[in-house]
Amino acid sequence: MSRSYEDLKVWQRAMDLVYVIYDMTRAFPKDELYGLVSQMRRAADSIPSNIAEGKGRSTDKDFAVFLHHSRGSLHELETQIRIAHHLGYIPAAANPSLSELVSEVGRLLNGLINFATNA
Repeated sequence: MSRSYEDLKVWQRAMDLVYVIYDMTRAFPKDELYGLVSQMRRAADSIPSNIAEGKGRSTDKDFAVFLHHSRGSLHELETQIRIAHHLGYIPAAANPSLSELVSEVGRLLNGLINFATNA
């Protein structure tokens, strides 16, 4: 396994997702700043943060726990994206590429969870 969390493709793609979410939520209505914007940013931030924290743990089992937290945050973010899309805050044109990125992060997380739990 890689030496640093920064070497993990899942962490790199999760960081890309964070940047997309921050850019996208800048266009949300100002009255959502402490609501949906804050929730989406916290959930997005949590994904790579938990990967990094877990990578710093001493066992693969501990790492897997934090990867599960990341996956939970990803599901939370997916739900918030659906809400934002329904409310018209996310343009339909942005949805396919955002969905692809979310799916990719999910697949990478699942693969790493499987690896960490079977190591």
